[in-house]
Amino acid sequence: MIFLELFMTFFVIGLFTIGGGYAMLSLIQGQVVTVHQWIDESTFTDIVAISQMTPGPIGINCATYVGYDVLQNSGAGEFLCFLGSLTATFAIVLPSFMIVLALCRVYTKFSSNSIFTGVMSGLKPAVTGLIGAAAIILITPENFPDWKSWMLFATAFVVSLWKKVNPILVIIAGGIAGLILY
Repeated sequence: MIFLELFMTFFVIGLFTIGGGYAMLSLIQGQVVTVHQWIDESTFTDIVAISQMTPGPIGINCATYVGYDVLQNSGAGEFLCFLGSLTATFAIVLPSFMIVLALCRVYTKFSSNSIFTGVMSGLKPAVTGLIGAAAIILITPENFPDWKSWMLFATAFVVSLWKKVNPILVIIAGGIAGLILY
């Protein structure tokens, strides 16, 4: 039963999330912490941190970790925990695969249609909102940013938006500044 719940939960998250892994975080948090109560808020924050450090998309990494953790907390053995992580990962990826496959067919057919291009442009604000929601969810009392973090963020934002500095250079400079300040 837990495998079906994992599959359906992460399939729905994958189906209704547009914008990538960071946009998924608010939906994942809502389902695994609030609705199903599989993990607590602190564990979710740890999962996000670990998912950022490991290679791959953050939403998929979160699903993999949650799938494993849910089975482990229920007392299952290592193999079943592995199957739990595999189930959650497959479920979160499957809708995107199916949607991209369908969109490839639709795009080749309707790419010159003005209504189609208008709808695609209208999705941009929704994606921005989902990513913003993920950022707000991650600001908890345990990891509330201090003034140094806000200054690093503001500086990175300004040089990225108005000075058009290469994002890779902004990340490297932010890492160096973080090492110096902390």
